[in-house]
Amino acid sequence: MEFLQKLHIDNDNNGVSTGLEWPAANGEKLFSYSPVDGKLIAAASGADKSNYDAVIAKAKEAFAKWRLWPAPKRGEIVRQIGEALRNKKEELGKLVSYEMGKSLQEGYGEVQEMIDICDFAVGLSRQLHGLTMHSERPAHRMYEQYHPLGVVGIISAFNFPVAVWSWNSMLAWICGNVTVWKPSEKTPLCGIACQKIVAEIFAKNNVPEGVSNLVIGGRDVGEWMSNDVNVPLVSATGSTRMGKAVGAAVGARLGKSILELGGNNAIIISKDADLDMSLVGAVFGAVGTAGQRCTSTRRLIIHKDVYNTFTDKLKNAYKQLRIGNPLDEHNHVGPLIDKDAVTMYLSAIDKCKAEGGNFIVEGGEMTGDGFESGCYVKPCIAEVKNEYSIVQHETFAPILYVMKYDGIDDAIAMQNGVPQGLSSAIMTLNLREAEAFLSHAGSDCGIANVNIGTSGAEIGGAFGGEKETGGGRESGSDAWKAYMRRQTNTINYSTQLPLAQGIKFEF
Repeated sequence: MEFLQKLHIDNDNNGVSTGLEWPAANGEKLFSYSPVDGKLIAAASGADKSNYDAVIAKAKEAFAKWRLWPAPKRGEIVRQIGEALRNKKEELGKLVSYEMGKSLQEGYGEVQEMIDICDFAVGLSRQLHGLTMHSERPAHRMYEQYHPLGVVGIISAFNFPVAVWSWNSMLAWICGNVTVWKPSEKTPLCGIACQKIVAEIFAKNNVPEGVSNLVIGGRDVGEWMSNDVNVPLVSATGSTRMGKAVGAAVGARLGKSILELGGNNAIIISKDADLDMSLVGAVFGAVGTAGQRCTSTRRLIIHKDVYNTFTDKLKNAYKQLRIGNPLDEHNHVGPLIDKDAVTMYLSAIDKCKAEGGNFIVEGGEMTGDGFESGCYVKPCIAEVKNEYSIVQHETFAPILYVMKYDGIDDAIAMQNGVPQGLSSAIMTLNLREAEAFLSHAGSDCGIANVNIGTSGAEIGGAFGGEKETGGGRESGSDAWKAYMRRQTNTINYSTQLPLAQGIKFEF
């Protein structure tokens, strides 16, 4: 395909890079099959332990140089990366859509997120500021400053194969860090394409080799990174199960981690909601990316007075959904990532029915012309109780659970009554309900929205969640501080050495 050629993706690719250098990868070969049509896109050679160790050594060497570049100059490099992404938006968006399976518009949108975080990081490169404090001792000045950590490890997931890497990398780079990226083994070509784009910009600006590094591979690579004392920060996106393993390994060596894990996101539909507007948020949240976003809407908590009206609207909307090749911009829903995901989807439907769930929109596999990959499924809706075990679990698929509530306190308790805590929303025109939802006694999620859905965060705000979602923050606001170490400094410009707390030490 032409977009693959423009991104310099060959039939057989090397999966280890420190920039323009692509040393021979000695690990297992990965084959990337598109969930769109089941065809082999290309192969990529993975890293073995010797490849990984060599990359880490190169990264440490580069850090010693890169950290000395002024932050605004590092920002200028990121600005150029943003321009390169603008020029490659169409090609990279198509690759994201074809390798991952999300709709073409969402593929373009993901690349736009990368461009946006570049713009954000450029401005931030001139604002990495600390604070000054008044000392209790005369003729003393106190302040704090931030220094780069060193090597930042990034483990990304298949569902956002490029955007989440960019959230981490652009901030890490302007802070003076270097990065080692392990993309999902399900979407390795997206990682290779991004590395090649960045490497060209770095080479033109004489950025040290080893500031941006790529290490493709399976679970082993993530384990090497998590246990490596040379990687002071590991940012990992994926399942709660994976995050617990990463967090335990990094924590055991007293390293730092940013964990963006599972979500079980709900929208509360109030009796005072604008139901037509709520419908848009609910449907996109549930079926966008075929339900494979960490912020996908899994649950609708609907007031009993509007329950029948709103579920009728949902059923009618689902009848209009077009399922098919995501490169066709007329289609709303593409495939799941692979056949294993289809198996989990079907298993969740069976478990829901066994617990008493009533499907008001039936699910199932899609077969026939256009669905030969075996990865297409029907978005479905089930009436359930919040306490069902399957409802408490995150299923990465377009299954939407609906349930009734009576009062706002009830609804908030149901929203909070799951192990995950990523994104949440309420649809209401009632100011008191909106404020209650956002109060200390309201949503326990890292993201809480009013009159927009759970899916589609802007890069300007810090992104992340609580409870089993991990507690990390990426992207906007002051998330940059996670990529730096804080240092408190005190300067004595007097002729004496007074001690704090009035302590006397005389001899």
